[in-house]
Amino acid sequence: MTPRGPKAIVAYWLMPAEPTRSFFASTIAKLAARFDARLFEPHVTIYAAGKGEGISTEVLSHALADCHPFRLSVRNIQYSDEFTRTVFVQFEPSPTLSGISHALQQAPVSHDEYQLNPHLSLIYKKMTRSAKTELAASVNLPFTEVLFDSAKAVICPARIRSRQDVEAWRVAAVQRLTE
Repeated sequence: MTPRGPKAIVAYWLMPAEPTRSFFASTIAKLAARFDARLFEPHVTIYAAGKGEGISTEVLSHALADCHPFRLSVRNIQYSDEFTRTVFVQFEPSPTLSGISHALQQAPVSHDEYQLNPHLSLIYKKMTRSAKTELAASVNLPFTEVLFDSAKAVICPARIRSRQDVEAWRVAAVQRLTE
């Protein structure tokens, strides 16, 4: 199933570099197997907007012009009642990340308001509060910063509330950050 129509959006993701990419992918895979949840790529959503005609590599390359790989500092592990933030790594605010998000908001095909909240989800699953609390407390990160070196534009349903919504994600464009 591919998202279509007004209920589809484009989410712009920042992707972690190795070795943290593999660490997060492995953690997500272990949690998905343990809790029968959907696998997904580790990412930080930096902007999401209504689907436009110009969603392409050009949008990403314009927003990321002269942007080098950069690091985000880990704040902590949190959980929430939102499906897309069941248990997640919360990052500190970053001027670089805010600049990229703002550049995407200014793209000719965008102009939607977006509240940047830099986090990387570890599982998407409806869980009890006690299960989320226990899971969040059990996650140990072997690092305090994460390097990001690429971004993706992903077409997805406007509301992510289920495993099927996650399975509907489709990558539309990929952009490496310049060295």
